[in-house]
Amino acid sequence: MKVEKLVEIIGADFYTGVPDSQLKALCNYLMNTFGIDKHHHVIAANEGNCTALAAGYHLATGNVPVVYMQNSGEGNIINPVASLLNDKVYAIPMVFIVGWRGEPGIHDEPQHIYQGEVTVKLLEDMDIATFIIGKDTTDDEVKAAMEKFRAVLASGKQVAFVIRKGAISYDEKVVYKNDNTMVREEIIRHIVKVSGEDPIVSTTGKASRELFEIREANGQSHKYDFLTVGSMGHSSSIALGVASEKPQQKIWCIDGDGAMLMHMGSMALLGANKPNNMVHVIINNSAHETVGGMPTVAGQIDIVGVAKACGYPNAVKVDSFEKLDSELAAAKARNELSLIEVECSIGARDDLGRPTTTALENKQNFMDYIATL
Repeated sequence: MKVEKLVEIIGADFYTGVPDSQLKALCNYLMNTFGIDKHHHVIAANEGNCTALAAGYHLATGNVPVVYMQNSGEGNIINPVASLLNDKVYAIPMVFIVGWRGEPGIHDEPQHIYQGEVTVKLLEDMDIATFIIGKDTTDDEVKAAMEKFRAVLASGKQVAFVIRKGAISYDEKVVYKNDNTMVREEIIRHIVKVSGEDPIVSTTGKASRELFEIREANGQSHKYDFLTVGSMGHSSSIALGVASEKPQQKIWCIDGDGAMLMHMGSMALLGANKPNNMVHVIINNSAHETVGGMPTVAGQIDIVGVAKACGYPNAVKVDSFEKLDSELAAAKARNELSLIEVECSIGARDDLGRPTTTALENKQNFMDYIATL
C-alpha cells in the first residue's frame, strides 16, 4: 500500500523512531513531509528512547503517538512498554510500526533469523494487539484494523502494524548527503593497514561488510575480525570485554555514529575502565546509512568532548586521511585508551557484498586467533 494512505488511516500527528530499510518508504515520507521537527517527527537514539519520547508527547497532548522501528528494536522497548506504558501502570496508548526482518520463509541475514521468528510473539507477549501488512493487504483491511485498534488505544493499551518486506511504497525520492569527503570503506582500509594483525571488532551494517571485503581483496584471513552483525550499539562493549582479557594485545573497535548513539552509556563504561590496549574509532557520517541514510544527531554533538568527559585520556577528531593516518599510528603506539572520530561522507559501493562465512565460522575463527595471543 502507499505509505501516504497508511499515515492517513492511522491519523497521528507525531512520529518518532529508529530508521529501518524495511520501512524506508515511511522514513522517506516523514523526512519529505516534516524533516526533523520536534512537534511532528524525531529520529531517536534507540527504540526505548523513542518510546519514552512518545510517552512524553502523549502526556503533554493527550494524543496517540506513533513509534517506528525494525523488529530488532523490540528488545529495546520491552522495559518501557512493560513498566511504563502498560495499562497496569500508566496506561499510555501508542501505535508501533515494526519492519519485519527475518520473517519465516523469507531469506535474510543471520542476525534477523531468530528475531524474525519471535517478532509477533514478543508483541503479543507484551499485550500489544498486532496486525500484519503484506503486499496484498488492502487499504480497506488496514482501515478496518485501525478501527478495531482505536478501542484498544482508548483503553490505554498499545497496538502494532507489522510490515512485511515490500508491503509499503512511496514514489518520492530523498537524497541524503553531507559535506564530508572521506569515504568509509577507504577509512576502514587505512585502519586495516595500521592495525596489522591486531584484532578488530566492527559494528553492525556496512562497516562490517566493507571490512570483510577489504580482507578478501588483500588476501588476508578473516580471523582478525569479529563482525558484529546484530546488536547495534554494542561493538565497543564487546571490544572492551576482549581487551580486558587480553591486556597485552591492542584491540580495535570500528564503530558508527548511529551505533554509538544507540547505547552511549558504553562510552562511560570504557572511560571508567580505561583499557590501555584499546582504540575506539567512530566513523561519523551523521546518518543511519546502512538502512537508507536518514540523519542522526551525531553531527550536532561534540563526540570528542563526550569521550573526554567520560574519562577517555585521548580523543581527537580528524577530517583528512593525512590526519587519520597520523592519529592511527599514534593510537597504536601509545599505551592508553584512544578515541578517533572520523568525519565521513554518506555512501557505499552499489556492489558491496556480504560476508560469505557464517556467523558461527566468524566467531570460531576469531576465538581461535584470540587464543593464540
